[in-house]
Amino acid sequence: MIYAEALIDNKRNKGNRDSIDGKRIEGLADEFIADGSDYEIYSPLFFRTFRYLQLEIETKNEPLIINDIRSIFTGYPFKENAVFKSDKKEIDKLWQVGWRTARLCSVDTYFDCPYYEQLQYVGDTRIQAQISLYVSGDDRLMKKAIDDIGNSFIPDGLTQSRYPSRDMQLIPTFSLWWVCMIHDYWMHRKNDSFIQSHLDGITRVLEWYKQHLGDNGMLGKLSWWQFVDWSWDGIDSIELGGVPPGVSHGGSTIITLQLAYTLKRAAQLMNAYGKKPLADDYAKLAQSLIETTYKLCWDDNKQMLADTYEKKNFSQHANILGILTDAIPASEQQKLLSRIIANKEITQCTYYFKFYLFEALKKTKMGDAFLPLLQPWYEMLNRGLTTFAEQPDPTRSDCHAWSASPLYELLSIVCGVRSASPGFEKILIEPYFGNLKWIDGTIPHPNGNIIVHFENDNGKIKGAIELPAGTSGTFVWKNKTVELKSGKQNVIMNNE
Repeated sequence: MIYAEALIDNKRNKGNRDSIDGKRIEGLADEFIADGSDYEIYSPLFFRTFRYLQLEIETKNEPLIINDIRSIFTGYPFKENAVFKSDKKEIDKLWQVGWRTARLCSVDTYFDCPYYEQLQYVGDTRIQAQISLYVSGDDRLMKKAIDDIGNSFIPDGLTQSRYPSRDMQLIPTFSLWWVCMIHDYWMHRKNDSFIQSHLDGITRVLEWYKQHLGDNGMLGKLSWWQFVDWSWDGIDSIELGGVPPGVSHGGSTIITLQLAYTLKRAAQLMNAYGKKPLADDYAKLAQSLIETTYKLCWDDNKQMLADTYEKKNFSQHANILGILTDAIPASEQQKLLSRIIANKEITQCTYYFKFYLFEALKKTKMGDAFLPLLQPWYEMLNRGLTTFAEQPDPTRSDCHAWSASPLYELLSIVCGVRSASPGFEKILIEPYFGNLKWIDGTIPHPNGNIIVHFENDNGKIKGAIELPAGTSGTFVWKNKTVELKSGKQNVIMNNE
């Protein structure tokens, strides 16, 4: 029994995943030797993942009779409690495939992929946790993931990049994303003792990075695998994919600003739990990193941040983090974001880091640009994928939950539902539905469901909003705001 996510041609290309002509199967396999008795039952000791299954049967002197062959879905019992509907039915298919991808990558832990490693990588997990919070409302696997990674520290002060795992791997940037996961949890759930149990771990991670500051005020030389995105292929002196310029000799804009992004969130957590001196220290360091990076790495000719102070390479990633950290002046952020979306000559984000591109859309109030950016996902559907892949073809994994982020964004950008205070006690609703005529959304909340309906009625935005008991919020449309209370309420705004 040979299991595969896709078939390959003679050049090892997958092509359209629905096509079988001229292709062969290659992948993991089980071998079962029948003993000749009636009604034998075979099941592997651990689940197998496949879209295509090929049975190769060899008999001796007697025939083999197969009475039945079946598969059983295996996964964490997430329930699909969220709803997203609109007048564009193609989004329904995207939602369906995205949720299937997220479910297949959630078992006893979050998985990066169900076919290959089946490991809980932090960079993947931060995105997966947001999807499961917004689509299911079940926070247990997220909480477990934070605990799992918190149990993986090495003496140097870094978490492992994936855990539990029998093989140690270190991606320090993922330790930073773990800190951000704790902040994400804090913003969406009320659980002070749980957050406080990880404050020392946050300090250990940030101390490791503080020890690697360079003389010029940015990060200096960095060790281990400083993965950012699959957009780079073994550049710099570190011959590993996914590492941006400037890591081995210091001065990486991207990782310096990722540290600043994380320090800002850590400062909020420390301040909330009575550690003001530490909070002030983190906030001060974040601001120093931001100002220095902008000063050294902004290129007047390109009108964007370079990947290092040498200004030889440019990427969407550096400028996205420049926006998210406010290294870029607020008055310039929309123009910069528009430029890097349009500029195809700079290094592009793959599916993974587009999560942060989408976050920048929210921050700059450019959410109406989101739906057109989903074209790469529709291209996957057109190539016959039934789950979303790790990266653009040629890709190894055809099922990678970091690529299911559009589900979270449909709810947090298009429906506009976000947490506006710790514990999700206050709710921000700031929809961006572009050229959609109407949208319906339901988002689970600890106190019940948030339900929204919006439609464009001849230049007016008409909406119905229902907030759970014990919550309040704000509705934002363009530059206008309306205060919301628990229960049902209607909003009408001019589309100006």
